[in-house]
Amino acid sequence: MDIKELKILEIRNGSNGVTKRSVPDTSSSSVGYNGRKDKGGGCGGSSQVNSAPVTVPSKPEPRLQEGGMSPAQHYSKSYGERHVEMAGQNKGFRRRHNSWSSSSRGPNQATPKKNGSKNGQMKNKDDECFGDGMDDVLDEDFDFEGNLALFDKAAVFSQIESSDRRGNGARSRGTPAEQPPSRYRHDENILEAKPVVYRQITVPQPGTKEYSTDSGLVVPSISYELHKRLLSVAESYGLSLERRLEMTGVCASQMALTLLGGPNRLTPKNVHQRPTVALLCGPHVQGAQGISCGRHLANHEVEVVLFLPNFVKMLEAITSELTLFSKTSGKQVSSIKDLPDTPVDLVINCLDSHENTFLRDQPWYRAAADWANQNRAPVLSIDPPVNGQEQAVEAKWSLSLGLPLPLPERAGRVYLCDIGLPRQVFQEVGIKYHSPFGCKFVIPLHPA
Repeated sequence: MDIKELKILEIRNGSNGVTKRSVPDTSSSSVGYNGRKDKGGGCGGSSQVNSAPVTVPSKPEPRLQEGGMSPAQHYSKSYGERHVEMAGQNKGFRRRHNSWSSSSRGPNQATPKKNGSKNGQMKNKDDECFGDGMDDVLDEDFDFEGNLALFDKAAVFSQIESSDRRGNGARSRGTPAEQPPSRYRHDENILEAKPVVYRQITVPQPGTKEYSTDSGLVVPSISYELHKRLLSVAESYGLSLERRLEMTGVCASQMALTLLGGPNRLTPKNVHQRPTVALLCGPHVQGAQGISCGRHLANHEVEVVLFLPNFVKMLEAITSELTLFSKTSGKQVSSIKDLPDTPVDLVINCLDSHENTFLRDQPWYRAAADWANQNRAPVLSIDPPVNGQEQAVEAKWSLSLGLPLPLPERAGRVYLCDIGLPRQVFQEVGIKYHSPFGCKFVIPLHPA
């Protein structure tokens, strides 16, 4: 059979684009397009033609590229032109052209479609965040004055005040006109308290000066006669001189340790820089108080140099204090030449007495006072006397016992020491007393 007599029926399938053609039955013999027989053998002249439709894959038609361009036109362009055009296309809609993959699918196989809903949502979000449209907003200047005029300060503050008044019901007392504020400061108390009385100490014969503590309590000064009577009554109740000396020595040494630097100076890591204190004492009770202070300082690893002149007869209190001091690492000298030539850290002055004023005329007294004034160390006076004469040694600090005496300006800053006098002892001498010390044994006093 001649190939020219074959009738080919072309039926276009719109779904998959496959062409159906009618060809003769080739079960017994089939003739190829080149006129040769297949391996099945046999003559093809007398065979019967079968007109049943057979599915034959057709050659796919060339599809146009995106943008209306055929593959031939696409590949005819140079690489630079194609790169510029592909860069302008949207990456989300870019496809991969593969003619073999699309043409090799069967009639029942559909081309899979990409689910672009997720990518489209992400693209919309990116466009909203990073897309254009912000340039117009940035070009406009912000109107600060216009927006500030929209804020009504008076209305806002009136609303705050009204809310405070409405919230005051839980803590309000009395009539509405006398309601306390709804908020209290850190130094205010909600509970009603009695007014503070700052004058809690009254004396029958007030001195010429008054002092005040850090908390504002008024501490009046007393005369030396009233002070002497107060100590006498305390001694009659058992507060002996020895106990008073011990208490004075403890308080004075505690104050001296604070003046020397306290824990910043007296540490185990600072053994090579131990402070040095020069203690100048006279042959009286004030001198015995100084020796007691020196003993406590020596017990706290302070280098103490005690000056005390030699006398044939001394008070028993001084003798007992010297015996205790000799058991420490302190040094005792009786001549000014044996005192340190270099400045010391602190000078404690106990040369003066309340009663024996003639000691100022002694050579040892004048020499010790000159050495203290020439030394550049600060001076602490313990229980300085009050008399009409000027202080021989100018002090930076002065420590009074019980109640202060009216000290002159040359006495420096005044401190008060608690020596353990009971309240009834003050009452017996006519003093209305309330302790101003609080939690301390030594407190500073300020001129009122």
